[in-house]
Amino acid sequence: MSLACGLPLLECVYCLACARWAWKRCLHSGDRDSATWGLASADDFAPVPRLCRLIMANYDHHPLDDRCFVRRRTYADTLGRVTPYLLYLDHAHSDIVLALRGLNLARETDYALLLDNRLGKRRFDGGYVHNGLLRAAAWVLDAECNLLRDLLTDYPDYTLTFTGHSLGAGVAAMLTVVVVLNLDKLGTNLHRSRIRCYAIAPARCMSLNLAIRYADVINSVVLQDDFLPRTATPLEDIFKSILCLPCLLCFRCLRDTCIPEDAMLKDPRRLYAPGRIYHIVERKMFRCGRYPPVVKTAVPVDGRFEHIVLSCNATMDHAIIWIEREAQKALDLMLEKEKTMEVPSEQRMERNESLQREHVEEHKAALRRAVTLSVPDARSPSAYGTFGEHPERCETFPSASTLARQRMSWNDLIDRVFDRDESGDIVLRSSPSP
Repeated sequence: MSLACGLPLLECVYCLACARWAWKRCLHSGDRDSATWGLASADDFAPVPRLCRLIMANYDHHPLDDRCFVRRRTYADTLGRVTPYLLYLDHAHSDIVLALRGLNLARETDYALLLDNRLGKRRFDGGYVHNGLLRAAAWVLDAECNLLRDLLTDYPDYTLTFTGHSLGAGVAAMLTVVVVLNLDKLGTNLHRSRIRCYAIAPARCMSLNLAIRYADVINSVVLQDDFLPRTATPLEDIFKSILCLPCLLCFRCLRDTCIPEDAMLKDPRRLYAPGRIYHIVERKMFRCGRYPPVVKTAVPVDGRFEHIVLSCNATMDHAIIWIEREAQKALDLMLEKEKTMEVPSEQRMERNESLQREHVEEHKAALRRAVTLSVPDARSPSAYGTFGEHPERCETFPSASTLARQRMSWNDLIDRVFDRDESGDIVLRSSPSP
């Protein structure tokens, strides 16, 4: 009798749990991921629309000065080792830009690059990274290091910016990490403060400790419900399930709901979108259509786009054309607001300095929170060169000797990732060492 009474009770509990899960998942919208973040400033966000246009120049759609193009690499030049990219001298903004295009759905080599990874396959700088993207970044730096060194020498006041979209964004982020760890390869006087990265709609490419550590030089830009920065599922499984994508999304939602977030944070192999995140929000729950976009920014530890949004815009928000359009709208609104407030130039400079200090403190706070959450190897590899020349060091940071042991030299990286032929050129290794 007791067993017969227990079965309906269990069924009711099960149905209530399923209903709660469905309610949470169906009502989860993209704007909730950054609801507690602060607003970005115009000065911080200003490079994003311009860099989006530079990325689109890889598609031959650009109103740019052809005389400023230093080099352009096509698929014929890269032989499938990386997506096409270009080097551009932006004299108006004193910037040397290396911009990589995104995934080409018609190119098998791009799929091979994206799928060259499995959980925990490549350990790097005390964390884990996407193996294929690291190999592509190493190839780009080995091919362009001499030209980049010459440009940095000829233009000592220019910054060096790496940017890309989608697959190219992951390569740009990994390229930034490799360059920061091997600054001497691009010049003896190169400082971390001259290097920055803007990853537009990036694939998840590095473990949480690295994503936080390099938040002073790497910035990720995500538009509303974009699926790729939220996709922790191995991308190989996604392409295998392309004929049953709803089944995959349902499985992902179940897994996101059932796995505790603290367990996700403590998994050292789980990959994340890199660096500081700029989230462009243009839609909210229970509101029809779009509204004037706003940009939220933070260096999040927990809540770093952990849930896929079940939205019809999840794929459209990934398009570089739409990201550039909405980013420009958001920037125009920021500038218009500042113009309306009529802030004097001196106060604007003081505000920018204050924002830089806030960024440094926010970065330090993220590192400290990562330590309290037991995120493995959540330490800072060096000073916050992007936001200040002489920042204060936190007492929890490792010593210089410890950092030196953590870093991987360029020669060690090349030896692990590539082989060299008789002429000395690098060739892809069929089965890289872990």
